[in-house]
Amino acid sequence: MNATYLAIDLKRQLRDVMNIAFVVGLPVVMYIVFGSTFGSGDEQQGAANVKFYVMTSMAVYAAAVATTSSAGQAAIELLQGWGRQIGLTPMRPADYVGTKVLVSLVVAAGGVAAVFLAGVCTGARADSWTTWLYTGLIAWLLSAIFALYGLAIAQTFRSESSVGIASAGLVLLAFFGNLFVPLGGTILTIARFTPLYGFAALARWPSLEGKVFDTSGNVFQDELWWLILNWVGWAAIFGLLSVWAVRRGRRRQ
Repeated sequence: MNATYLAIDLKRQLRDVMNIAFVVGLPVVMYIVFGSTFGSGDEQQGAANVKFYVMTSMAVYAAAVATTSSAGQAAIELLQGWGRQIGLTPMRPADYVGTKVLVSLVVAAGGVAAVFLAGVCTGARADSWTTWLYTGLIAWLLSAIFALYGLAIAQTFRSESSVGIASAGLVLLAFFGNLFVPLGGTILTIARFTPLYGFAALARWPSLEGKVFDTSGNVFQDELWWLILNWVGWAAIFGLLSVWAVRRGRRRQ
């Protein structure tokens, strides 16, 4: 049952050409704007250059947008009565959530690959091929947390506007995740407790090993255990919210 639903949902997602173009194209355009035109893009920053840093940030954003959007489509499924049909099958809420996460990861892989390709073509550079490999894998796999985020929002609001709500919230989280501009001071302190911060910092770990550059050029150090705890904690919160929202929706139906 789970494998069949996974195949059906994946085909449906891949047929949505406009959504795929958005989740892949937008981060690439943002990388080209912020990365390839950045004046100090060739300067060394850790084990890579600044363009690689910007590329990593946009790959994280691409994966988060892809997983959020893909899982958020569950809201439309509910409006169409699909949730009621799933509720009549042996599929458990946790299985439904897990299937959505897997489908979202497939979509996210395309977004990460597209941003990395743009980086290769515009001069992003790292000291070793393993830095490229580990950065890409972390940016892709850890984006599963935002599939849970998108699913939780979709199942809670249960309307077509829920996808827009999740996307708008993601932009704010990306700002606090240090993806768009370097943060500093009190804002940086607050940002360390937000969902995207740990994810983004872990993706940068292969090149920066926890170093954080603020708006004044000062360098701070993030501990690896804290970044992992941030990701695991928020993944648990979003996962529990998703399962709870799915169960609540079935009781209403």
